[in-house]
Amino acid sequence: MSILKFLGLETEPPPSGTPETETVRKITDALDRMDFDQARYVAAFAYVLARTARADLHISELETRAMERIVVEHSGLPEEQAILVVQIAKTQNKLFGATEDFVVTREFGSIATREQKLTILDCLFSVAAAEGLISMEEDNVIRQIASELKLDHRDFIALRSKHRDHLSILRKR
Repeated sequence: MSILKFLGLETEPPPSGTPETETVRKITDALDRMDFDQARYVAAFAYVLARTARADLHISELETRAMERIVVEHSGLPEEQAILVVQIAKTQNKLFGATEDFVVTREFGSIATREQKLTILDCLFSVAAAEGLISMEEDNVIRQIASELKLDHRDFIALRSKHRDHLSILRKR
């Protein structure tokens, strides 16, 4: 018996036939059936969203909901699959962000069109603004991502200006 189980802190996974397990299986089966290139795009897209949300080392519930909404809107996935994709992206970013951020962003940049790169940049500002204020850390990460995606500085500024009311740097103290 493990110490966690002895202390009552270890939870048992649900039996394999329970509704929770079946739901997860259905979602993962649907993701497995997705075209490989589309799945790769959605995974990288969600990860880059999580990278921005975690710029301040915390992903809030509001940021999570914004990410889920954006993944639904831009991937065509049903909500329950988008929730799973976002959760996986958040976990991967938390565990491997220091080493994977540039690699995944570069991968996204290699498979995305210019229009898709501009779209994700706008989505990054939306995620960062989910709590009402885009922090300096979030703004800096978005600037870095724009650079890694090989977007022009004017592209960054144009999209940033759409969200200027949420920029902490422009708010009066």
